[in-house]
Amino acid sequence: MMAADQTVAGVPPSLSAKVVGSFAYLTVRDRLPTILTKVIDTIHRNKNKFFEEYGEDGIQAEKQTISLLSKLRNELQTDKPVLALTDGLPDTESWNQYLNRQQRLQGDQESVSWFKSAWLYVECYMYRRIQEALLLNPPISDYDVFNEGKTQSFFESQQAVMALCTYLEGVNKNIDELSKNQLFEHFNKLLQVSLWGNKCDLSISAGQENSQKTSPLDSLSSLQPFILVDDSNMVWSTLISAQKPGESGKTTADRVDIVLDNAGFELITDLIFADFLVSSGLARQIHFHGKSFPWFVSDVTANDFQWTIRQTMATNHKWMSKSGFQWQTYLKEGVWCYHDHPFWTQPHEFCDMAADAPDLYATLQGADLVLFKGDLNYRKLTGDREWDHTVAFHTALRGFGPAPLCSLRTLKANVQVGLQLGQGEKLTSQDPSWMTSGKYAVIQFNSKSE
Repeated sequence: MMAADQTVAGVPPSLSAKVVGSFAYLTVRDRLPTILTKVIDTIHRNKNKFFEEYGEDGIQAEKQTISLLSKLRNELQTDKPVLALTDGLPDTESWNQYLNRQQRLQGDQESVSWFKSAWLYVECYMYRRIQEALLLNPPISDYDVFNEGKTQSFFESQQAVMALCTYLEGVNKNIDELSKNQLFEHFNKLLQVSLWGNKCDLSISAGQENSQKTSPLDSLSSLQPFILVDDSNMVWSTLISAQKPGESGKTTADRVDIVLDNAGFELITDLIFADFLVSSGLARQIHFHGKSFPWFVSDVTANDFQWTIRQTMATNHKWMSKSGFQWQTYLKEGVWCYHDHPFWTQPHEFCDMAADAPDLYATLQGADLVLFKGDLNYRKLTGDREWDHTVAFHTALRGFGPAPLCSLRTLKANVQVGLQLGQGEKLTSQDPSWMTSGKYAVIQFNSKSE
């Protein structure tokens, strides 16, 4: 049986916790158990709520869920073999098949386990097991263990949200009088706001408070040097060249898809950018893609998406509230659509999508541009492998290219491709944690793969 790192010629091995001292190792050893402990504490703290809603059944479900999660934490910390899922959800079989696939890659000599297997796989698996612990214990199966952190991130970022909505109102008021250059300037600013919104990630801080207190517009120029790859011109060109005459005679690209990352402040930056794309005529329709259950602490679910728009509408800030009502209108009119798909909450590299989720791949093929937000999407785009920093982004995608795509990502994991010769070494000598601190970012573009 071949070792995992010899499966495909020229493709490097997956990042893994078996490399002691690596970021993957520290994540599995320290960060994942911390997240599990917080989940257990959250469920325990809410036991009175469960009792009020469901009586003794709620208390029993709380105890059994905690018991399953404590067992999971122990399996993780003692490097036990990864177990098949038992909850019978539509995606259970796919997960169990993926486990078999990992086992074949590793060979029969050693079992698939937390510290010996691909980091991307075991980290995704932990969140799926959290979901399983809840699903096996109705009536609390629908409880979002990460909800408190996500709502806190939204409320603590209010000043920044107000500043962005005020800026958007100013742009929209004069949108028809803007020259192409002025439009490009606003496009660039709001693209970068959406990029830096990705700093507010609760899984990297293991659920610690991580919100945006000040207007990100004020810091864009000081953040510019930290963008290691900036393909924003190519993103702009793609939208401009995709323009076709619409029903109103106005030229516009048909559709931009945004594969979302975090709820809270980052989601607001994505909604603001999407609003601008529509109001400026750069896109006719926006399709958002979120997660079908709570995932990686702060990722957007359908509930988060709807809640955020309702909260924005309900505020007493004039422009923020106006934005919220506009977004609700976009949704009602089908200008904006929200989707989720089980593939986004599975451990697959995106180069597997055409084979493992052909319906989703076909959906993305309908877009003129797909924006992938955040670090986890980048890890899946590049397969979370030990690529050399100078390997082309296109190469690392390994054939994934349903449409022109762009990754908007602040770096929080040790995979980064598409850098100039010597750029990675220089960064390592200046700042050894450059790949994991969230301080650096990329706007990385790939035209459609044939």
